[in-house]
Amino acid sequence: MKHVIIVRYAEIFLKGKNRGYFERVFVMNMEKALRGIRHEIRRASGRYLVEGFDEEQTEEVVSRLRKVFGTHSLSVAYVVPSEREEIVAAAKLVCRPQGTFKVETHRADKTYPMNSMEFSAWLGGELLEAYPHLRVDVHAPQFTVYADIRENGVTMLFSEFLPGAGGMPVGTAGKGLLLISGGIDSPVAGHMIAKRGMKLSCLHFHSYPYTNPQALEKVKDLVRELTPYNGGDTKMYVVKVTHIQESIHKHCAEEYMVTLLRRFMMRIAERVALREGYQCLITGESLGQVASQTIEGMTSSNAVIESLPVLRPLCGFDKNEIIERSRAIGTYDTSILPYEDCCTVFLPKFPVTKPKMQDVLAEEGKLDVEGLIAEAMESMEILEL
Repeated sequence: MKHVIIVRYAEIFLKGKNRGYFERVFVMNMEKALRGIRHEIRRASGRYLVEGFDEEQTEEVVSRLRKVFGTHSLSVAYVVPSEREEIVAAAKLVCRPQGTFKVETHRADKTYPMNSMEFSAWLGGELLEAYPHLRVDVHAPQFTVYADIRENGVTMLFSEFLPGAGGMPVGTAGKGLLLISGGIDSPVAGHMIAKRGMKLSCLHFHSYPYTNPQALEKVKDLVRELTPYNGGDTKMYVVKVTHIQESIHKHCAEEYMVTLLRRFMMRIAERVALREGYQCLITGESLGQVASQTIEGMTSSNAVIESLPVLRPLCGFDKNEIIERSRAIGTYDTSILPYEDCCTVFLPKFPVTKPKMQDVLAEEGKLDVEGLIAEAMESMEILEL
């Protein structure tokens, strides 16, 4: 009796003549997710079967596949020859010994001697005979036994549909550069954009020695936690901005520290993106959440961007919604570790919340903008996670 995992895809169904391309990327991402585990993947009537893995690794295989964007649902199934004794034996393994149930049958093999309703009634009777504490409830059962009679002479039996990550396969919607801090928001923003099929790389700014080296390790861990959703590998750029913050602190009004730093970050991010071939910038900003994320603050930051779009997928989310998503994707516990990021260095007591462009430009005019950016670019490290 063979154990398989049925993988059903989501929006790929809507892609018409381009579906083949999306399917190839989807399979490639599943293969990357299962690296290190012996397995085979084959296509079967609009779905995929993952087989050939050791049974004790079933839970790990399912866990990895559920993080692959493009997956609608998964089922762990037994595959047996379409013979009554074999089917009943497998059905007993997926059936609970008590409670209310029903049998649902899909009969792809139209030559099978029973139709779907007849097969469901027959198999339900066999299970009732095997488990006296079972009861049939076709309207609101506590569980369902699913039978899928295939054309190649085998039947698959399973008892649940596990939800997948949804969305589109990563790599089908271009490449973006995520500005990632050590906080809760930016990993969630990256996850949301990856779900739409965009391949992410990450850019992190640090302020060593004002920030602890463990703060950088924390961000690396966040990138690693995002990587299973990002097609199995993520490039990370690390840029030092200590000298920029020191220069702002020395020459500019204190209340403009965050506003000016954000403008430098956006300039640097765009230059990295253009040099490395990324098509957009992605941030974790949420409108009104902190002083730099007012509409005036975002306008100030955006004003330095020359050619790339800036995506802010969390703009309309409140903090509780972001935290809930962070918990769901597994980054929350790392995000709340108590290591500071560069934005906490020289933090003003009363940051300007509605900066006027003429005032921002006046303060920025006190700095060697291009020289500071060039020094930051020279400090950049590139990591593969």
